Amino acid sequence: MFLVKAAYAQCPVCIVTVGGGMLIAKQLGIDDFLVSLWISGLNTAISFWLSTKIKNKILGNPVILSILMLGLTLSYFIFSNKTGSPSNQIMGLDKIIFGQSLGIIIMFLGIFVDRYSRKLNGDKILFPYQKVVFPVGFLIIFTLLFKLIFKL
Repeated sequence: MFLVKAAYAQCPVCIVTVGGGMLIAKQLGIDDFLVSLWISGLNTAISFWLSTKIKNKILGNPVILSILMLGLTLSYFIFSNKTGSPSNQIMGLDKIIFGQSLGIIIMFLGIFVDRYSRKLNGDKILFPYQKVVFPVGFLIIFTLLFKLIFKL
């Protein structure tokens, strides 16, 4: 029991579900900003899961891997001309770039709150699936806030 290492992975089934949900959301006409928030959240979840599988110190760091995934995703959107349209902006910023950037920050915030609450509680969770509830809950809250404030 004392030889077991702590795992900070995200649920692979949740990752696949969110990925499929994002494809459907985009096809249903949901705003690019909101979809981008969730794509970035998916990338961050994949990075935290994948980092437990990578033995390299640099690429095995979930924060570095998340930033790398953000860069690759933004590169795809930029080079495929999905960004840059003046009609696709929020607060003067491109919806996709802003959504992706904000999404990673929201996920990091959710993961931080999860880990900090464990630390305050003697390395014990407060409730089942806390590791999933905090990051996804933060994404849901911010999605609803932006949807209501900007009428997306």
